[in-house]
Amino acid sequence: MTQIISPAFKRLKLKIMKTVFTKILVLAITLGSLTSYANAKTDIILSSKLVSKGDHISVSDAAGVVLYSGSINYNGNIKNLYDFSQLQDGVYTVEVNKDFEIDINSIKVKANKVTFLETTSKKIFKPVFRLNDSQLIISKLAMDSNEMDVELYFKNDIILSETIKGSDVLNRIYKLDQNLKGEYTAIIRANGRVFVENFKI
Repeated sequence: MTQIISPAFKRLKLKIMKTVFTKILVLAITLGSLTSYANAKTDIILSSKLVSKGDHISVSDAAGVVLYSGSINYNGNIKNLYDFSQLQDGVYTVEVNKDFEIDINSIKVKANKVTFLETTSKKIFKPVFRLNDSQLIISKLAMDSNEMDVELYFKNDIILSETIKGSDVLNRIYKLDQNLKGEYTAIIRANGRVFVENFKI
């Protein structure tokens, strides 16, 4: 007999999966802080696996559905802090948003065994914004992408739009009009991402 699954049931199932996975991760964080010494290894830990308190982590499935998203509460190795073994068999994307970069790792879960797919690891360098009086400095390492689109807004009006290209470092210094006091917004598009910085002079 063919079983018909309603959209409402699918949404309920997905919601339950998200809730269960969230509880598993919260539990794993608590246990991870107690077992990290027991699981310590002498080999070199890749920087993409190291996380710090305040970083943001998200886990999504192969379809791009975010199963978990939240702040990291401990410093350490992501392998020890989070238990991904309770996920259903499949490939998942683990993204850690840090101060100056975004680390993206793929993991494969099969029969409660977790494997980090090292060949798919990716690092995105975030643009850095610095305001010095009326000068706005925007810089970004170009190791992952050699161009970025910049848009500057004063209130809701666009005052500049350009594409910056380079080989090592993408860098621009913008001299803003000191007479235009108020709220500004800088929008950077690079690596298929959008980065927004709000500031005022």
